[in-house]
Amino acid sequence: MTVSSDFAGARWRKSSRSASSGQCVELAHTEAVFGVRDSKYAEGPVLALAARHGLAFIDAVRSGRLARP
Repeated sequence: MTVSSDFAGARWRKSSRSASSGQCVELAHTEAVFGVRDSKYAEGPVLALAARHGLAFIDAVRSGRLARP
């Protein structure tokens, strides 16, 4: 299975935390797969995770459990 077929028909949305300078992240998910991509390179690589892992990642970000570098 390829990543492009994993997200066929998925609706990508820009992260609410994206910068106004164009440094944006887009997210999409289906029942099986969760994806993150750079909005400037929509046809470029996608970080694809199992949906449950992607949702756990978002939960960790929202709750502040991930430390900033």
